[in-house]
Amino acid sequence: MDKNLMMPKRSRIDVKGSFANGPLQARPLVALLDGRDCSIEMPILKDVATVAFCDAQSTSEIHEKVLNEAVGALMWHTIILTKEDLEKFKALRIIVRIGSGTDNIDVKAAGELGIAVCNVPGYGVEEVADTTMCLILNLYRRTYWLANMVREGKKFTGPEQVREAAHGCARIRGDTLGLVGLGRIGSAVALRAKAFGFNVIFYDPYLPDGIDKSLGLTRVYTLQDLLFQSDCVSLHCTLNEHNHHLINEFTIKQMRPGAFLVNTARGGLVDDETLALALKQGRIRAAALDVHENEPYNGALKDAPNLICTPHAAFFSDASATELREMAATEIRRAIVGNIPEVLRNCVNKEYFMRTPPTTAAGGVAAAVYPEGALQHRAHSTTPHDGPHSTTNLGSGSGGGGSSGVVVGIGSGSNASSAALIPPPPTATSNNSVTAAAVAVAAAAAAAAALLPSTVPPQNAAVPTVPHLSPQVGGLPLGIVSSQSHLSAPDPNNHLSSSIKSEVKVESMEAP
Repeated sequence: MDKNLMMPKRSRIDVKGSFANGPLQARPLVALLDGRDCSIEMPILKDVATVAFCDAQSTSEIHEKVLNEAVGALMWHTIILTKEDLEKFKALRIIVRIGSGTDNIDVKAAGELGIAVCNVPGYGVEEVADTTMCLILNLYRRTYWLANMVREGKKFTGPEQVREAAHGCARIRGDTLGLVGLGRIGSAVALRAKAFGFNVIFYDPYLPDGIDKSLGLTRVYTLQDLLFQSDCVSLHCTLNEHNHHLINEFTIKQMRPGAFLVNTARGGLVDDETLALALKQGRIRAAALDVHENEPYNGALKDAPNLICTPHAAFFSDASATELREMAATEIRRAIVGNIPEVLRNCVNKEYFMRTPPTTAAGGVAAAVYPEGALQHRAHSTTPHDGPHSTTNLGSGSGGGGSSGVVVGIGSGSNASSAALIPPPPTATSNNSVTAAAVAVAAAAAAAAALLPSTVPPQNAAVPTVPHLSPQVGGLPLGIVSSQSHLSAPDPNNHLSSSIKSEVKVESMEAP
């Protein structure tokens, strides 16, 4: 048995208002771990939580009160949470990464500790795609280097000087751009690149067939083929244990001599030392990096030629920064007013909370496995979508509640939009017991029929059948959906209050 199934999980976040003539219970504590500005988060959370900031670079700098009492945490990419760091938090139930990457969090350890980890994959898609194209254009047209020459006072008195300074400028139309990963950002880059005349190919083993046809792209099925065919390679995948240093000495040798490289995804995808050597040798003509394995940037690439480095700013615009923080705070709010993980839109370790509970020797459900008050059944789709580079949305539109407001069915792929709850048979606890019950019903009916006078039914009479009893339903709890209203008056200045007020939560209801 998977040992993770037997790990005790922490109880869900409960936010309860004051009783009539009773004491007001303390609101849960939510902490911004590596920042100071909470001006955007506060209006969204102030009626359901107390918000604090830590401005820490490591957990050793976090106040003891936060470590002991915080049930929710918001964090950027400047702090790292290992298993040892996560174990310092005594009440933590949810972490929301303000961004898309979760490589600075030990997601597996968090799941084992009962901590949900969420990200915000939908923000800043346009900004990162635009920045990627800007870097690609700079590499092809060498605008960055030409501008620096003019700023430094270099004189261009004739075509010979211009030809010498602009040596290496390339024509875009007809060249092949290879995208590693075709998620939200990769798709946006592909559409932009086609408008400039690029022949766009991509490699993404996690996407279903037909995506290439719907976007008018060319799909290759190995990374080696993409590297061999591309004049420019652009990375658009998340970082995990399988693709660390994806661009290394071996893969650089598979690239076309004189190819360009762009990385606006994750710094750990590129081996800095190998890339620096390839730039000095001219095997890679030029590279543009917005992300670096060690940030702030200071490494082997510091003295490399033909390199553009930007400070992990591809995601930023005034609009995207506001949108990002609003989406992160709203995810925390969902966790506080609802059940984890059913109400979460972008939980990246949801499998740790949606496992089918093990049964006891008597056929019952082991009650200690799941958090108190948490929904104890699986009602979500696990269909792969964007693979490791963009997380599939598992919110209310993915089988977690459906448009009808009723949750029905147990097991992966169950239909959560049915119109009514189906009560389980009281005594059915396994496949064998369900089958035995059905056989017993049929035998009893046959015995009763034998005692009655023999009659021949009409030709068009319906033949009675034994009703099908699904073993997936028997003996497991079902869910009901109830309205979740605010516990205090909505803030008229809170622009999200009207949409959040109508949010629903899934409550647990034990089967009879």
